[in-house]
Amino acid sequence: MSRMPLTLAVAALATAAAALWPPQGAGHEAEIPATEEALGERLFFDVNLSANRTQSCATCHDPATGFADPRGMASPGDDGVSLGDRNAPTATYPALTPRFHRGADGEWVGGQFLDGRAATLEKQAGGPPLNPVEMGMADEAAVVARLREDPVYVEAFPALYGDGVLDDEGAAYDAMTRAIAAFERTDLFAPFSSKYDRWLRGEAELTDEEELGRLLFFSPQFTNCAECHQIGTRQMDPAETFTDYSYHNIGTPENRRLREMNGVPLGTVDEGLAGNPAVDDPAQRHKFRTPTLRNVAVTGPYMHNGVFEDLRTVVLFYNTYNTRSEARKINPETGAPFGPPMVPQTISLEELEQGPALDDQRIDALVAFLETLTDARYEPLLDAAD
Repeated sequence: MSRMPLTLAVAALATAAAALWPPQGAGHEAEIPATEEALGERLFFDVNLSANRTQSCATCHDPATGFADPRGMASPGDDGVSLGDRNAPTATYPALTPRFHRGADGEWVGGQFLDGRAATLEKQAGGPPLNPVEMGMADEAAVVARLREDPVYVEAFPALYGDGVLDDEGAAYDAMTRAIAAFERTDLFAPFSSKYDRWLRGEAELTDEEELGRLLFFSPQFTNCAECHQIGTRQMDPAETFTDYSYHNIGTPENRRLREMNGVPLGTVDEGLAGNPAVDDPAQRHKFRTPTLRNVAVTGPYMHNGVFEDLRTVVLFYNTYNTRSEARKINPETGAPFGPPMVPQTISLEELEQGPALDDQRIDALVAFLETLTDARYEPLLDAAD
């Protein structure tokens, strides 16, 4: 099965996205949000919360494209020059991510961002405005000043959080993050409307290929997928997010193309979990939180650094841990072998080496199943990427 990489189908995506997420009607900007969720929605789309007034949360987490950024391997910053070193992950189903904590086995679990450095959704919401390579505001005071200059916020914040809230910079910033997090907890972000969900409810039928992919995905005898991409041990959970929120180094190769663009020296290790201020453990180097697979087919490019364009390439990469054939270890996007791991000492080999090698039929079946995890409103994007 051959698919056009999603990032090469931006024009088609834009056309499809227009129907999925129409612009707000006239007068919307003057409406006073009456709920925390409505205020959060306005803040999520507000470019005035960035230094040059060009970037909002939705810029890199576009609701028309799976709350991800289809523009490339990493997102450009508000300054028009900066380019990050990580791919912007989908922001769908964020409220179901647990707080950053140690699990019963002592391993780190949950948290926001790929390294869990924000323990909660509120903490995550406060990060991008102050990140110099993202929205680029100088400090919380600068953000609150932008809130105070908007008459809608001047009326909405006191109504929802109490008189004088905008006079206290810390309280105002916390209120802003609470509102954004409240919006991100709405069903818009987590509709559970995919073909897979409809199949669970008896409202749709899987094709033979999709059903084969489903069986392979959940079978520990044939793949290692559900080892990390399943929230629990019970199959067919109607609230399945397809991640256990654990942290792993899977040996993802360096994205040399991205680093030639953003100026990060080749060979620089992204410390991942080990770079989280709450973690002081070299054994966690280059480990990243297991992402949800919901909407994975329409939110490429893939991996923490956007190194792979196509979802099938991702499955082929995982298969390199199980196959002995050198021909099966070729990256179809480059025609060369997959690059070496950045930190081989911390790779989760125990999880990755489970199961036999997969042939093309089974790889295609897994991709077909992963496509069924696409929320209904994004299903037109599957066609746009063909």
